[in-house]
Amino acid sequence: MAAVRISSRSGLPSLLLYLGIGIAMGQDGFFDVKFDNAELTQVIGYAALVVILAEGGLGTKWKEIKPALPAAVVLSLVGVGVSVGVTAAGAHYLVGLEWRQALIIGAVVSSTDAAAVFSVLRKVPLPARITGVLEAESGFNDAPVVILVVAFSTVGPVDHWYVLVGEIALELVIGAALGIAVGWLGSYGLRHVALPASGLYPIAVMAIAVSAYAAGAMLHGSGFLAVYLAAMILGNAKLPHWPATRGFADGLGWLAQIGMFVLLGLLVTPHDLLDDFWPAIIVGLVLTVVARPLEVFISLAPFRLPWQEKALMSWAGLRGAVPIILATIPMVSGIEGSTRVFNIVFVLVVVYTLIQGPTLPWLAKALKIAEDPSETADLGIESAPLERLRGHLLSVAIPAKSKMHGVEVGELRLPAGAAVTLVVRDGKSFVPAPSTVLRRGDELLVVTTDPERDATEARLRAIGEGGKLAGWLGTGAKATDEALAGPNVANALKAVKKLGRTDDVRKHEDRKHEDRRHEDRAARDANAHH
Repeated sequence: MAAVRISSRSGLPSLLLYLGIGIAMGQDGFFDVKFDNAELTQVIGYAALVVILAEGGLGTKWKEIKPALPAAVVLSLVGVGVSVGVTAAGAHYLVGLEWRQALIIGAVVSSTDAAAVFSVLRKVPLPARITGVLEAESGFNDAPVVILVVAFSTVGPVDHWYVLVGEIALELVIGAALGIAVGWLGSYGLRHVALPASGLYPIAVMAIAVSAYAAGAMLHGSGFLAVYLAAMILGNAKLPHWPATRGFADGLGWLAQIGMFVLLGLLVTPHDLLDDFWPAIIVGLVLTVVARPLEVFISLAPFRLPWQEKALMSWAGLRGAVPIILATIPMVSGIEGSTRVFNIVFVLVVVYTLIQGPTLPWLAKALKIAEDPSETADLGIESAPLERLRGHLLSVAIPAKSKMHGVEVGELRLPAGAAVTLVVRDGKSFVPAPSTVLRRGDELLVVTTDPERDATEARLRAIGEGGKLAGWLGTGAKATDEALAGPNVANALKAVKKLGRTDDVRKHEDRKHEDRRHEDRAARDANAHH
């Protein structure tokens, strides 16, 4: 894990460090391991890519990606077409590659890698609309790019452009339908079927996501789009034991990336890269300075985004391991000049990642669109289900700028089925009283019944945004109203009305009973008098 710490401190994606380890182990390296099996590399690379896409989908928050979805889809389809055309033209006319080789390179390098982007932006958080577009684009554009690379790498004449467009559209539709169906069925099953051990839930989630890829590949659809959509649905379905599932997926994703990058480093022959160094620099310059900006500005023109955000997204088109994996497809197919294509792609990815990676945080700050990490007021809430008791245990972390600071526990006004049971402060835990004042840095344990879980979480977030008066003066009222409106409020009103009717009936019955007692007493007095 030393490579992870080095990449975190230097601002470079860990991709380069693991590639370096593979190169050092391979030919011309310290251990001189000879490995040239491109077919095995492609198979393992595909498997690793499925796991990486699944992990990315599980970590995608629907509420953040939903506003950016139209822009990301257009950028993943129209943008890929623009990038392929411009880059291929540059490779053909400036470097002298044949059109087939130029088109393969244009398609291969059109796939972006969100993991590479966010690894260098971890200390410079961006607005959700930018990260949403970049994240969704990286998840969606792998599918059309793979279809194009396979089509260009097929022996024989390349299909006409309109045939390729039809094939891409059909495979994307099939992949999307299968991904949504598998994700929904899988989430429904995991919520309603109790597995014998909690450790089986992370395995089941990953198995469902991988089965979406298998279904897409078998039915001639886009398996990569299917696995990403299925994982995204599973990740937003509030599944049991979600923290453990998320940690398992993160670890599996890291393992897949490490193995894939080291294997790619083994496959390359360093002394062969020298002849293709300058062609790679020229193609990368066309891609970075011309193709990517045109792709972004043309695709996002209808969405009226500020030019600063478009400029950052243009520079944030980092290429990770996916282009290098895709460059093995023409090698396996036996396309003439495929080794040179692989070398050009390898050099391009490494060199331009070295240039773009460290400069991304600087550009975000220079364009004044980077947010201060301390300004976030969102709460970190994790849920651990209590199946037998039909309840949830919420772990709430109060960040530095949260307006929950200074609020008393009793002033949270949580729903009737929720209560703060424990507060952890400065490493010590205690049971709070209603008058306990919450502070920044506190961690709360909130127990809530299953029906009140959403309302409780919404109320906590509203307090974090608007303080103790959230819901009264309008601040933070939207989340609270959305959670508490509808059936909850209606049920509460019905209960109040029912109580009111019960009191009226009770008073009426008491009066009737008192009147009967007076009548009986009067009758007895009359009889006694006679």
